[in-house]
Amino acid sequence: MSVANDFRRLNRSQRYTFLAAFLGWTLDSLDFFLLIFCVKAIAGEFHTQPSAVMGAVFLTQAFRPVGALFFGMLADRYGRQPILMVNIISFATIELACAFAPSLSALLVLRALFGIAMGGEWGIGAALTFESLPSEGRGTFSGILQEGYAMGSILASAAFALLFHWIGWRGLFIVGAAPALLVIYVRTRVAESPVWLEGRKKRLERSSGESEIKKAGDWARLVQFMPSFLFLVLLMTAFMSFSHGTQDIYPTFLSVQAKLTPETVGLIGVLYGLGSIAGGIVFGALSEKWGRKRAIMAAALLAIPVIPLYAYGHSAITLGIGAVLMQFMVQGAWGVVPAYLTELSPAPVRATAPGLAYQLGGLITSWNGKGQALAAERFGSYRAVLAFTVVVVALLLAGLALLGREAKGQEMTSA
Repeated sequence: MSVANDFRRLNRSQRYTFLAAFLGWTLDSLDFFLLIFCVKAIAGEFHTQPSAVMGAVFLTQAFRPVGALFFGMLADRYGRQPILMVNIISFATIELACAFAPSLSALLVLRALFGIAMGGEWGIGAALTFESLPSEGRGTFSGILQEGYAMGSILASAAFALLFHWIGWRGLFIVGAAPALLVIYVRTRVAESPVWLEGRKKRLERSSGESEIKKAGDWARLVQFMPSFLFLVLLMTAFMSFSHGTQDIYPTFLSVQAKLTPETVGLIGVLYGLGSIAGGIVFGALSEKWGRKRAIMAAALLAIPVIPLYAYGHSAITLGIGAVLMQFMVQGAWGVVPAYLTELSPAPVRATAPGLAYQLGGLITSWNGKGQALAAERFGSYRAVLAFTVVVVALLLAGLALLGREAKGQEMTSA
């Protein structure tokens, strides 16, 4: 009921904006996860090990901060809405090119470029959303927005289960170019951020001398923000390890060690994607009552008791239940992130700072998937690698959240 009431408070323009940001992140995630589900097939075609193909995930992660900085700075300067369109076209076009990669080396280069495009979407979408929506219910909207990532995983899972047998991994990448159509919706339905428009108007109205004074003040505030920014990078490093450490090699584990069929792997992916969405909404809403920090800590710590089902289940049913519960907790913690990062970031860099912190965390953990795959191949057990990852990262994330500053309800309606 609370979720429905929060949406009723939105006007039509705000609903369009929220939907555009959600779909942008969903389709960005779809294009990322299509490769995750096709690791085994790609490795087979190029006659290599899955760990070599996981290098593509490493490169995507490594180059995402470049995109966050590049597209974020453009969005802070030229507006959220037009740069969001450019960003969507970029990652959709590169995804299409991946379908025609003649070698693994070419695919790795393309996934690095995809990382640049993928890195820009989250920060722009979050800034556009939270500068346009009211502060009431921000935690709920944050939880739903972040689960565009899970929705992308569900779509990738469904596409893999239903289409892989017929069109192969290259055909799936062609399907992944569909996000380009979203640009039409953004162009015709989505308004520019009122906060950004107000800021541009004030900049144009100032005299040259006043502008220089204001710039000096902006720089002073940004310098003061640096310790908080560095903390956010550490926090996002833990968050990235939590999500990618539980997701990136899981389909490979289900295929290689649990020996499940593509249809079953895809079905489990859909189910844990639904669990992710539920977790993001539940903990996002709880963060409105508990605060951002407590919601993150609770979700992180509750992931640890799920390990026996998630990593050591001996049937598709038990593994599926474990995967759903694990991603409910993982994405429950993540559901707080969009609101938390934007609340802690000053307006002049709100499209840049949250996204850059987010993606720098991804850079630091970019070796995670390949490292997990190498460890599993060396020791012969994906189960132990997954279990170890969950314990270490969940405790680290809860500890960092405890040290952070609470900022629930921070005002963001003025430039």
